[in-house]
Amino acid sequence: MERLMHVKPDMSYKEDAIAYINEHYEVGSAINGVGGLKRYLDDYEGWLEKLETDRHQVPNEEHVPAETYFLVRESDNRIVGMINIRLVLNERLQKRGGHIGYGIRPSERQKGYNKINLYLALKRCQELGIETVLLDCNKNNLGSSKTMQAFGGVLINEWYDEEDKKIDQRYSINVNEAIKNYQDIYEPFIVQKEGENECNRSKKLI
Repeated sequence: MERLMHVKPDMSYKEDAIAYINEHYEVGSAINGVGGLKRYLDDYEGWLEKLETDRHQVPNEEHVPAETYFLVRESDNRIVGMINIRLVLNERLQKRGGHIGYGIRPSERQKGYNKINLYLALKRCQELGIETVLLDCNKNNLGSSKTMQAFGGVLINEWYDEEDKKIDQRYSINVNEAIKNYQDIYEPFIVQKEGENECNRSKKLI
């Protein structure tokens, strides 16, 4: 498997980020974990500003603080996935949505990338002191449920979504146990970088 890294969005990824969203539209795929990017295709700079606001959001019943990252492949610096991490849950997110929303570019699926995506998010949650994360997905989305289960995800409950007319599932993952049990498997596929902007520096050198 290729080596991957989470990267804080910036202007250097503008064209690829927009292409990432458009690729979902082209194949009719659901878009998840993008921090609202699909609403900012004509205002990428505005989206970056939104992400800064999101990080410092005071939690309430409408909004919670969150971080959004690109999952980037080291070999070509392509965005192959995205993930949104909610740092605090309000009552609504406790019931539906949870801590993490994620997705993989349609043309990059079935390569094991989303496991790295989630593993990196769990490491970030550990840094923030979040010991248990909640995630949910559609019951028919076997790829997503298998990703959760790969890290010891425990099915909490299922419910019928009246809006989508589908059954959804909620999983719980013990962050510290997941990292301890699976770090030997996934660490070899992660780009170790000294600081948050290391990837951006390497991108400019290519």
